[in-house]
Amino acid sequence: MPKINPGRLLSDLGRFAQFGAYRTGVHRPTYSNEDMDSRRWLAQQYEAVGLQAHIDGVGNVFGMPHSERRSLLIGSHAESQNHAGWLDGALGVIYGLEIARAFAETPDCTGLPIAAVAWADEESHYVPLLGSRSFVGDIEEAEIDRAVNVDHGLPLREALREAGLASVPRSLVEPGRHVGYLEAHIEQGDALEASSKRIGVVTSIVGIWQYSIVFHGIQNHAGTTRMAIRKDAGVAAATLAMAIAERFPEVAGPRSVWTTGRITLEPGARNIIPGKAEMLFQFRDSEMPVLERLDAVLRELVEVTSIKTGCRADIERTAAGKPWHMDPAFQAAIETAAARHAPGAYVRMPSGASHDAQVVGRKLRSAMLFVPSIGGISHHWTENTNDADLVLGCQVLADAAETILRGERT
Repeated sequence: MPKINPGRLLSDLGRFAQFGAYRTGVHRPTYSNEDMDSRRWLAQQYEAVGLQAHIDGVGNVFGMPHSERRSLLIGSHAESQNHAGWLDGALGVIYGLEIARAFAETPDCTGLPIAAVAWADEESHYVPLLGSRSFVGDIEEAEIDRAVNVDHGLPLREALREAGLASVPRSLVEPGRHVGYLEAHIEQGDALEASSKRIGVVTSIVGIWQYSIVFHGIQNHAGTTRMAIRKDAGVAAATLAMAIAERFPEVAGPRSVWTTGRITLEPGARNIIPGKAEMLFQFRDSEMPVLERLDAVLRELVEVTSIKTGCRADIERTAAGKPWHMDPAFQAAIETAAARHAPGAYVRMPSGASHDAQVVGRKLRSAMLFVPSIGGISHHWTENTNDADLVLGCQVLADAAETILRGERT
C-alpha cells in the first residue's frame, strides 16, 4: 500500500496557501499574479516527482507520468474565491501531488501511473469550470472571446495574454490515456461534522438551475398613488419569494435547496413605487426529474404572481447544469479504503456544490471524496479542517487509487 507522508502533505498545503495569503485564508483569483505563481510552483513540484509538467492555454497544470500504461488523474482547482479559504480546491491539488510522490516511493506501486492536475477557474472568475470544460472539449473559442472577469471586467483573452498563455494550446483529454479521475475536496457544509463522520464518499453532484425573473409594474409617486390602482413590482417580487417558500417544500426532493440571491428594485427610491424588480433565483438537486419539476412549479408561480399583482413578468433560465452521478466502482474503492482507515466514520453523500469532477465525468470515470469543514464554513477566510482529517483523507484516496489502478474494481 502507498503510504503518504503526513508532514510533507501538511507542509505543502501550508506552502500553497502562501500564494495570495489573506488572514488565515487566501485571495488567489484566476490568472492573478498569485495564481500564476502557484501554478508555476506546482509544475516544478510535478517535475521533481518525475512527472512531465506543462501549463496549457487556459492555465490547467498537468503532471503526466512517463508510462505507456493508462494513468489515474487526480486533482482539483488551484485558484480561490475572493478573500476566501485555503483548502477549497487546493486540498485536492496537493492530494494529487502527494499521492504521486507516495506511489513513486512505494516499490510495489512505482509501476502504477498517477497523473496530477490543477484546473483553472472552477470558481467562475471568468467562466464557470473553465479548465475542466476546456479539457473535455466543452468550450468554444467564441465563449472565451466573450468572457470577462465578473469583478473588474477584464476580458478573458487579455487575462490569458497577461498570464503568458495567449499562444499556448489548450490540452484535450486523450482517449485511452487515463483510467479515470479522482478529486478530493472539503465538504463546504456541516453534514460530516454534525454526524461525527470523517470521510464523505460522494455519490452525485447537483445540477444548478439559475433564473432571472423580472416584474414590470408602473413607477409612480409613493404618496399620491392610491393603493387600489398600484402595480408595484417590488410587491410582486416579494410575493413570488414567499410563494416559492411555501410551495417548493411540497414538490422538492429530500436534498433540494433553493435561494433568492438578490432582488433589485428600480428606481430604488423610498418615495417612488418600483416600476421594475429583478429577482436572481436558483435551485439545486442531483436528480433531473426533480429539477424539471421545480422548473415547472416556478413558472407556474411566476404566472400566478403576475396575474395577482398586475405586473407583467419575464422569466429567463440563465443556467441549467446537469447533475452527475459518480462511478459506482470508484465509489466502492473509496468506501473500502475509508472502512480500512476510518471504520464507522464514513458515509455516502451527494455534493450540494459544483465540482470539476462532474465535467470530467463526461469523458472519464470519476469519483470524489470529502473531508469535514470545521463549522461547515467555506468561501470565507476562516475555512479550515483538522490536520488529522486532512491526512486521513489523503491516505484513503491513495488506497483507493491503488485499488483502481490494480484493476480490482474497474
